[in-house]
Amino acid sequence: MRFAGSKAVLLVVSLSVAAFGQAPQTTTPAGQGGRGAGRGAAQGQAAPAATVPPVPGTNAGIGGGGGGRGNANAGPAAPTPRWPDGHPRLGALPGQKGGLWNGGGSTADASTPYQPWARAVSQMRREEALEPHTRCKPSGGSRQFATPYGVEIVELPDIQRVFILDNGGPHTFRTIYTDGRAHPTNLTPSYYGHSIGKWEGDTFVVDTIGFNDKMWIDRGQAPHTEKLHLIEKFTRTDTNSMTYEVTVDDPLAYTATWSRTSAMRFAANSELFEYICQDNNQAHTLMVGTSEHVDRTSVIVP
Repeated sequence: MRFAGSKAVLLVVSLSVAAFGQAPQTTTPAGQGGRGAGRGAAQGQAAPAATVPPVPGTNAGIGGGGGGRGNANAGPAAPTPRWPDGHPRLGALPGQKGGLWNGGGSTADASTPYQPWARAVSQMRREEALEPHTRCKPSGGSRQFATPYGVEIVELPDIQRVFILDNGGPHTFRTIYTDGRAHPTNLTPSYYGHSIGKWEGDTFVVDTIGFNDKMWIDRGQAPHTEKLHLIEKFTRTDTNSMTYEVTVDDPLAYTATWSRTSAMRFAANSELFEYICQDNNQAHTLMVGTSEHVDRTSVIVP
């Protein structure tokens, strides 16, 4: 027997009601966004309640508007999660396995106030594409947030530190001191520099100096010298969103101080994974050479 589309749907629903006494569940129970949330309902079972305890300043449980990949009907994100002292949380909530921030970090553009030499270097970098990050070197400042696969922010109030873990990078992490210390007077320049952080209302402000000139603070358009001074501001506006603002002060590379603002998104329960970066890998032949592919047919021997 053949039915027109709408009549067939009505017949299936009617048969379901007659057989089971209720129409099939088609919506995700409240608070259960994400993959697998509707599985119990489809079997006539109630979905389990969230086991994550509520966090001060947030909705109960994990909440949030992510709702899993492909969930176009996810509700609005939960409010900004907070610590008991009222400061926003920068990382994962209690009960979450982890969480990664993606996006952010954009810096220079056509309006950037370059010194003449810095403008020439910027153009050369974009043409040659020999970025240190792709050769297993740490990326300081705003470039860290443009790293593939995201970063994890870990706050440890007991020792007054904030760590930023670079997932798609050379197994390094950045330390931000929150114990009120000042910058040392005689810093040895390094890839990440020396960072101190403090809260200004709901914004975490990070002041960093002591960079070397071997890393890039973006993907090639913003040269700098060892006089670079960065001010970064992190403002978590809800569970899933962060506003990132960077101010660049380097009088040897730019004619004026300049700033850029970008948005970051939080992927709850995402974890760092093993990422191998070897100094002697052959990736450079793909990026700047003539090779078109990598032969992966040989057996890998541990």
